[in-house]
Amino acid sequence: MSGETPFGPLQGLRVVEMGQLLAGPFVGSRCADFGAEVLKIEAPGSGDPIRNWGRLQHEGKTLWWPIMARNKKSVSINLRKEEGQDLARKLIAEADVLIENFKPGTLEKWGMSPAQLQALNPGLVIVRVSGFGQTGPYAERPGFASVGEAMSGMRYINGYPDMPPPRYGISLGDTLTALFAFEGMMMALYRRDRNGGRGQVVDAAITESCFAMLESTVTEYSKAGAIRQPSGTGIAKIAPSNIYPAKDGTYIVIAANVDSMFRRLTQAMGQTHLADDPRFVTHIARGDHADQLDSMVAEWSSSLEMPELKARLKEFGVVYGPINSIAQVVDDPHFRERGMVREHHDDDFGTITIPGVFPVLSETPGDVAWLGPQEIGAHNAEIYSRIGLDQSEIADLKTRGVI
Repeated sequence: MSGETPFGPLQGLRVVEMGQLLAGPFVGSRCADFGAEVLKIEAPGSGDPIRNWGRLQHEGKTLWWPIMARNKKSVSINLRKEEGQDLARKLIAEADVLIENFKPGTLEKWGMSPAQLQALNPGLVIVRVSGFGQTGPYAERPGFASVGEAMSGMRYINGYPDMPPPRYGISLGDTLTALFAFEGMMMALYRRDRNGGRGQVVDAAITESCFAMLESTVTEYSKAGAIRQPSGTGIAKIAPSNIYPAKDGTYIVIAANVDSMFRRLTQAMGQTHLADDPRFVTHIARGDHADQLDSMVAEWSSSLEMPELKARLKEFGVVYGPINSIAQVVDDPHFRERGMVREHHDDDFGTITIPGVFPVLSETPGDVAWLGPQEIGAHNAEIYSRIGLDQSEIADLKTRGVI
């Protein structure tokens, strides 16, 4: 178990995290990775379900938990008991931020509406993460990342035109929402500290976070009546920008759809005449003849082994990148040197490879101090003594199932 986090630009920021699984806790993870004290409230006995998620484990311990729990302190509270709600209010009264991702209306049911909490703590910033937002016809519905990705229009344009749209291999909607929520939290804190000292509510919905990533699809529909369709491994009318095979059967992304970049690609291919071919001479022309152009690039790329292919593209300054498995990412010297993949020693996991902290700050970088406590409520004594409870009171609350 570790103490304070002596790193990062958010040192001194106190955050209470209520919620579970991915979207809400990932907001807390962003705070914790940059030095905030994050008090993760968990139900006694069960804790966050992420403690037990994932079929791959190390000596009975899930490999998801250290990603979501690192740098956080675990405090157990039964929020369904009035005494538990009172304890939560005491912690929130001293906090800068509350993060929650319950079904909308849950805080209100517990007597912890934003108005009630901000009456206790006027400077409190409340980050509310949900499937559909705190208002609107769908607000009371539960929502997961997969549903938000589907309803926002994001899933519709994924995959191939003649196949059902697949999901992503990660809960993208959750992490996107967490990033937007964190952004909103930082803006709310800035406004509080610079302009008046009052907190506010950040309402972050999974559907809207996914919707916000759809680039020009809304305006294309509004003014041209166009409904963007799934386009497989590339983007319709953008060429060459796709995945192409190497001789060994692996794949590489080559993105050379800008005129100058395309000319450099033709040089790498030894086919400079293509740069002046009327079918390919402009961005629009290349888009109109994308299938032909992709076939030509694929024919060339498949004649070279991957190392030679990368060397040719690098020599002529073409944007490229191989499609890496996680094994290749972990072994990549660039990710290693940048600190995005690092080794960490932990009492429970031993030496384990973990993702680093992004983005990189020059003066106050984030860090990983510990991988989260295995015991639910591991920091109860430390945190509850802070609000005036002695050891006998803490023991009594535990006996009665309040903590």
